Amino acid sequence: MNKKFFKPTCELPNGFTDRQEEELLIRDLLISNIKKIMSKYGFQYLETPSFEYTDSIGKFLPDKDRPSEGVFSFEDEKKWLSLRYDLTAPLARYAAKNFDSLPRPFKRFQLGTVWRNEKPGPGRFREFLQFDADYIGTSNLFSDAELCFLISEILKSCGLGTSEFNIKISNRKLSKGLLEKLNITDEQKQSITLRAIDKLDRVGAEGVQYLLGKGRKDKSGDFTKGAELEEAQIKEIINFLNIKNLSEKNFERIREIAADNESMNDGIKELELMEKYFSLFNFTNYIFDPTVVRGLEYYTGPIFEANLTFGVKNNKGQEIEFGSVGGGGRYDDLVKRFNNQDCPSTGISVGLDRLIYAILQKNTIKAEKKSPVLICVFDEKYMDFYIKILNMLRSENISAEIYSGSSNIKSQFKYADKRGCDFVILCGDDEVSKNVVTIKNLNIGKQMSENIKDRSEWKQSTDAQKTVAFDQLLNEIK
Repeated sequence: MNKKFFKPTCELPNGFTDRQEEELLIRDLLISNIKKIMSKYGFQYLETPSFEYTDSIGKFLPDKDRPSEGVFSFEDEKKWLSLRYDLTAPLARYAAKNFDSLPRPFKRFQLGTVWRNEKPGPGRFREFLQFDADYIGTSNLFSDAELCFLISEILKSCGLGTSEFNIKISNRKLSKGLLEKLNITDEQKQSITLRAIDKLDRVGAEGVQYLLGKGRKDKSGDFTKGAELEEAQIKEIINFLNIKNLSEKNFERIREIAADNESMNDGIKELELMEKYFSLFNFTNYIFDPTVVRGLEYYTGPIFEANLTFGVKNNKGQEIEFGSVGGGGRYDDLVKRFNNQDCPSTGISVGLDRLIYAILQKNTIKAEKKSPVLICVFDEKYMDFYIKILNMLRSENISAEIYSGSSNIKSQFKYADKRGCDFVILCGDDEVSKNVVTIKNLNIGKQMSENIKDRSEWKQSTDAQKTVAFDQLLNEIK
């Protein structure tokens, strides 16, 4: 390659995005709300590294040369390292490492970036901020029920009403028992079957049938290999997926399907207990949905998923159903992988960037944006006067800046417009000699910069500006 003519790309890798101030301010507000809620619920704050050993986060190497798909990995000193794809697997490693010193249950929450080497979509990125809350070391299903209530409170703190989201619940023991009853024993077929069930909302019943059978080709032409189940097995699974809500009639339908299967009957009992706790919480914003199996394979009991019920627009302006923004469930064996100690646990995860993508369109919460006061520069010889103003404003925690470009006054006003400044300060020969400042309110005179060309015209536009003594500046700005 000829270095002289090399021109690097300014395009982003697929699935990654730049985030601007509007989104970041909403993110900061959301994080602040979450921290207040977590403190109220008695959770402890934790942070773990972005990288873990690949085998520690629950993935494996299918061959000696490449790490498993779904994670970003590289080899370092003959060991594979991976960027964490969630916050739960690193937590399990941390809990095992500190097993004897941690209180049990250990209630922790974490906020951090995760990375997934997956196909991106609207609001679905390969790098995103995630929030987790977990109970480590308890089998009490009160903790599972409280997590559902917790995720509901977080969504309400985003300005969402109860009609705009719901918490879907199920139990991994139901799907596990169903696979046992249908004699689906091959691990690969089990995994493909569970992933197919999990995609019902995205691909529809027909799509799930294809994924349970030979496979499915999507609109882009990509082919996903199916579980290759028998027709009778597929029919039984679809029949089970049609059961919705936790009415006594539907409990009976599940019991009939379960018959004497121990896993399914245990799952039914756990769902009944969860429903009891929901009643004690006066929590009604949930529905039973057997299609909720969660994509991660370490879940062992109750599982739950937070779904938005309103549509959003994708990058092409098309209205789409947004679906899940988070969820979780019980993972009783994850810590045990490290230390062979029983450590029943449960947790939830919320994809904050995905949630923000939706609430920005819904416009349910607004973050206060503090735009700076701009001190315009008429002449460099007055920089000492400008800096005196700057220091006075900043000493009162007022955001302020001196224009640092080299443009004329009209361009300085255009800069102020782009920054969303409420005020600009004008100080030329007259102001400096009289120790006064001219303040222009851009909320009143926002459009004037298009027509005003020189200093004399600014002086005539008195409806949007006033001149005050230097020591009165703070009173006017505040």
